[in-house]
Amino acid sequence: MPESDDNFEAQITDFRESYGLIVEQVRKVIVGHGEVIDQVMSCLLCGGHALLEGVPGLGKTLLVRTLADVLDVSFGRIQFTPDLMPADITGTNIVVADAAGGKAFRFQQGPIFAHLLLADEINRATPKTQSAVLEAMQEQTVSVSRQTYPLPAPFFVMATENPLEMEGTYPLPEAQLDRFMFKINVATPSLEELVAILDRTTGQAGPAVAKVADAAKIQQMRAVVRQVPVASHVKSYAASLVLASHPDNALAPQVVKQYVRYGASPRGAQAIIMAAKVAALRAGRANVSFGDVQGAARPALRHRLILSFEGQATGASAEEIIGQILTSVPQPK
Repeated sequence: MPESDDNFEAQITDFRESYGLIVEQVRKVIVGHGEVIDQVMSCLLCGGHALLEGVPGLGKTLLVRTLADVLDVSFGRIQFTPDLMPADITGTNIVVADAAGGKAFRFQQGPIFAHLLLADEINRATPKTQSAVLEAMQEQTVSVSRQTYPLPAPFFVMATENPLEMEGTYPLPEAQLDRFMFKINVATPSLEELVAILDRTTGQAGPAVAKVADAAKIQQMRAVVRQVPVASHVKSYAASLVLASHPDNALAPQVVKQYVRYGASPRGAQAIIMAAKVAALRAGRANVSFGDVQGAARPALRHRLILSFEGQATGASAEEIIGQILTSVPQPK
């Protein structure tokens, strides 16, 4: 709970102002995608990681680069390809000569040592290479040759991927998918948005952005998110949504029992609650509502449902299943 109501109200006001400044700068470059931007910001401010999926050319990489330009933090980019090796991500020990003429090993950091990491087209690398970021995403450390190296704080991974139906893609392992707080679907722009994109990108000069927040500010905003109280019945509702994604649970609707093999992990419930806190702060509230929880359910759960063979064969979608869960699970009184 916050230490004092007056102090927390001031922190909420500062949070909203800082949030607005960041989003305002991002929207100077990114046309539309308002929900995508809010979901990416939720991941950043909750200490989670974001996975953006969409066909090429929708601005996924541009969104990440723009966020890096707006934040005064270190930035690393990894272009995932089939020949990429784990050491290309984490770094490796190299032999160096000292002043006395002797030789010794020195660790050469890889691009993962950054506050903001863009893992571009992550599903174009082999599963072995994809798994190289598992430890970093969970523990914020990298282990090489029995040595563990801490990553800078805050550490935030934004990965982009192409739909699995496209050529040259490898499905992400379930263990890695579960480490992403949100899976964010990037949709095709509308007619008006596409015209605005043409206006911004086919002229003489593109819009410029300013750096409006640094690492310390992000850490401060994360601390405010942690302070937002959540009523017990709201937490119970979020937990019920996650349990309803398991086919052997009494809360599961028929579509889950028929088409889902494994439901969401506890990380799904954690993601929902944390994102709901950010939604409450954006609205200027010091409490989380059922609506905040419902708004976070789809991006938090869509990549955590493992469909059964029947679900895959019939073309069942995670979106429809989550919709049925939201409809069938009652809100606690």
